[in-house]
Amino acid sequence: MEARLKEIADRHGEVERLMSQPETASNPNAIRKLGQEYSQLQHVVELWNEVTTAQSDLEGAQEMLAEEDDPEVLEMANMEVEELKEKLDKLFADIKIELLPKDETEHADAVVEIRAGAGGDEAGLFAAEIFRMYQRYAESRKWKMKVLSQNDTGVGGLKEVTVEIEGERAYQRLHLESGVHRVQRVPETESQGRIHTSTATVAVMPKAEELDLVINDNDLKIDVFHSGGAGGQNVNKVATAIRITHLPTGLVVQCQNERSQLQNKLQGMEILRSRLWDMELRKRQEEESATRKAQVGTGDRSEKIRTYNFPQSRITDHRIGYTSHQMQSVMGGEIDGFIDALLQEEQARKLAAVGD
Repeated sequence: MEARLKEIADRHGEVERLMSQPETASNPNAIRKLGQEYSQLQHVVELWNEVTTAQSDLEGAQEMLAEEDDPEVLEMANMEVEELKEKLDKLFADIKIELLPKDETEHADAVVEIRAGAGGDEAGLFAAEIFRMYQRYAESRKWKMKVLSQNDTGVGGLKEVTVEIEGERAYQRLHLESGVHRVQRVPETESQGRIHTSTATVAVMPKAEELDLVINDNDLKIDVFHSGGAGGQNVNKVATAIRITHLPTGLVVQCQNERSQLQNKLQGMEILRSRLWDMELRKRQEEESATRKAQVGTGDRSEKIRTYNFPQSRITDHRIGYTSHQMQSVMGGEIDGFIDALLQEEQARKLAAVGD
């Protein structure tokens, strides 16, 4: 570990030097990438500095134990030794996590697609609630959310919505939300008080930067059509909605939220790049692990990852057995408990794999 940490310290100094070079300062993309790397390396260097200080303090406390006879001083020295050992254990655990291989999506923003599943109007209402849950969560973390595409049910629900979430480690924190979310409750229209089960699907993808993925124009079929829904003369006279088909994969993206063809095309291409990058990442995951379906965070769209039981005010994540009885708080965006538990499980699995 010390050899690896020495490499990191050397690279930390090199990145610091590169960031000060005039040719780097004039390249925004290079500055962004070096800044992200520097931030990550800085955290490891700071942790190692804390380890060095704690080890020095521990040696001092142990020397005091060997030399002192005063019972009161010995008791204080013993307490300090135990506290420092616990601190060192925690620091080394944090360093091990920081030394885990980083993937290319670590600093990516997120593109989130939410769709109503089984359950008719009730599924649409639940999809709208899931959307508001993530909207409030994004607000609580000071992330920016932009709606790229939205299709309403007409009764207060959502058929589907696609949003971009921009913020520090947005994709990293949200990627384990992918899957089928299930709700159990009595719909307002249910006169006999029977509990209905409905679903909404969530897909969380890393936002692909222009440099991450090159799409050949010859692989695209672009159709222009009139926007649906309410609108004025512009909607009736000018076709602004865009449908983009990626011929090699058959992926279809449709955008009609903006007022111009160009704006809708740009947003459509953003969604398409994210979907293609997501497909590539999943392909790699499948190739790397034969047991992918048993792992936390597979994102398999057929999995029921979480159930929201309203009559019992209980939300359960089935992948790790994590349960909360704070329904109102969770639906209000307080989902850090679920996200932190899932990320800890993911980190533990990665650490175990490194140990193996």
